[in-house]
Amino acid sequence: MQSAMLLEAIEKQRKSERRRIMIISLFCFILLASFILDVMTGPSMLDASRVINALLGSIGLPFQVDPSTHVIVTNLRLPIALMAIIVGGGLGMGGAEMQTLLNNPMASPYTLGMAAAAGFGAALMLYIGSLGMNSDYAVPIGAFVFCMLSACFLFALASMRHITSGQLILAGIALLFLFQSLLSLVQFISSPELSQQILFWLFGSLSKATWTNVAITSVVIIGGFILLMKDSWKLTALRLGEERAKSVGVNVAALRLRTLFIVAVMTATVTSFVGIIGFIGIVAPNISKILVGEDQRFFLPLSFLIGAFLLSTASVLSKVIVPGALFPIGIVTAIIGVPFFFWLIIMKRG
Repeated sequence: MQSAMLLEAIEKQRKSERRRIMIISLFCFILLASFILDVMTGPSMLDASRVINALLGSIGLPFQVDPSTHVIVTNLRLPIALMAIIVGGGLGMGGAEMQTLLNNPMASPYTLGMAAAAGFGAALMLYIGSLGMNSDYAVPIGAFVFCMLSACFLFALASMRHITSGQLILAGIALLFLFQSLLSLVQFISSPELSQQILFWLFGSLSKATWTNVAITSVVIIGGFILLMKDSWKLTALRLGEERAKSVGVNVAALRLRTLFIVAVMTATVTSFVGIIGFIGIVAPNISKILVGEDQRFFLPLSFLIGAFLLSTASVLSKVIVPGALFPIGIVTAIIGVPFFFWLIIMKRG
């Protein structure tokens, strides 16, 4: 009897895992379609066959494409489309792990003040004249440094004894308001031209994506994904509660610090290159949780895919809302994110 029940439980688990793998595979195809559509979309629309030939030709396969299409695809649109996937995936993973660590569906790098700190760092560098450096380098450096400073404050709190997840969330909210206030101060004392420049950066934009930026961001995000997946069992155990995780041998304090550091580096990197993009880190993990549950082996990859899909879709919309102009992608993600946000609230209530 017990053997039959055990076999039934094993079969049920395998069936559940097959369903989760199918969902992840489906989102891979959906993301691929969104990626191709992103490359197709722009001031001059390209048909799918020309884009696919150009993409296959760019990786050395013998596909012929006219020189103008090759330049448009590989030099202009491909870095932006890839950056959308990498950044969206990184934000999705960051939100997933923040929600796992803090046991709060509203936790994300954005709501914990890291993105606001990066915004203040970028604005400060623009205000002081980039310390004599080229602004293309100084602004990302300023954003990265201040994002890591806010993360260090959270590290210090997390390493203290008897600090609960709820207290960390409150500290993150305090950081959010602090850096938003400092950012408002910088904008208030800046000239109208500089204030407009700061505002445009804060809206978030993929337009300055280059192959160098894509390479740096890819290394950080892929490295973070590998490190987080190595801790997938421990992070899954943490969802049972800190005391239960400790009882099965998980060093909760070390896991929390390590995960916070990885998420902070990923957030600082993506924010420094593309500006502040909200909602992705909240919405993607919540959708992933509904579809595959909280087993990190499936939850983390799907959070990456959904985050990447949302930002890739936002990239497409940013180019078609106002034909001939590039709409700030941060506004688009907010427009997309708010209906999802309300839908999630209703789903949770149900």
